[in-house]
Amino acid sequence: MSHDVHDQARQRLSRLAADPAGEESPAGRLRRDAALVGRLLGAAGRDDAVAAVPDQGGAPVVTEADAADVGAGLSLLEEMRVALDQLEAQVVMEARRRGLDWRQIARHRGLNSSQAASQRYQRLVTRLEEMRQGVR
Repeated sequence: MSHDVHDQARQRLSRLAADPAGEESPAGRLRRDAALVGRLLGAAGRDDAVAAVPDQGGAPVVTEADAADVGAGLSLLEEMRVALDQLEAQVVMEARRRGLDWRQIARHRGLNSSQAASQRYQRLVTRLEEMRQGVR
């Protein structure tokens, strides 16, 4: 999908009411965690530009605090991935509830066929169920 399509989607959805469940909803937690990881990467960019201190091999010196920050960011990724999968499944269910067929869903997802959209959804639901049961 082009950036224009994504920008149009953002503008359309930004007109919707605020999330009533706030930060405790899956979307709220994902938004919060993504912002935290964004801060980590933003700080890393500033640190690299301002004061990268190379060690003897030419790579920046990594302090224990740096490693802990990056480790914290990495630890959020799996939970963010699960939350995003849950949100995707919910949006597809809402699309079906509102009468969109698989061809329309495929088009909005940038997929080539209704079969691809349906199969993606089935894989997603299966993966979420396996995680819920502790299989994954």
